[in-house]
Amino acid sequence: MQYGKRPYGVGFLIIGVDGAGPHLFEFSPTGNCLEYVAMALGARSASAKTYLERNFEKFPEASLDDLLLHGLTALRDTLPQSKELDLDAISVSLVGPGADADLNTAAARSGEKFRIIEGDELKPYFDRIPTRVTAGSAAAAAAAATETSTEATESADPGIGDMQE
Repeated sequence: MQYGKRPYGVGFLIIGVDGAGPHLFEFSPTGNCLEYVAMALGARSASAKTYLERNFEKFPEASLDDLLLHGLTALRDTLPQSKELDLDAISVSLVGPGADADLNTAAARSGEKFRIIEGDELKPYFDRIPTRVTAGSAAAAAAAATETSTEATESADPGIGDMQE
């Protein structure tokens, strides 16, 4: 290997399951290999990484159903605000114990399988993706929460004049 050369030229993720559990490895164009709990790569992946970093502690106890929803939400966050996910442009692969089972059953955690979900089978998940929080809507929600909190405090606390008799 020579200085300045890229051994792979591309980045890729390898996902698998063994007796120790699930594993996710990222191979970078420079040849580095790192193991992660969650990872995104490619154009506009920074926002997906941010979502995954904020939520990764929930993943070990989450159902496959919830994990799939987290993945779609992270993917949606990579899009510009004016765009939404296209159901026909997305395929989801489940790798690991019980990936071919109904995601809402206990069987979803047993066995070692591979499954691809796409098209109409993804529709129920698209309907459950949380709405985006934009800077304007976040500021409005914070202002509304502050106003509600102030009103509740004012109505619950008597003024100094009310306390004197």
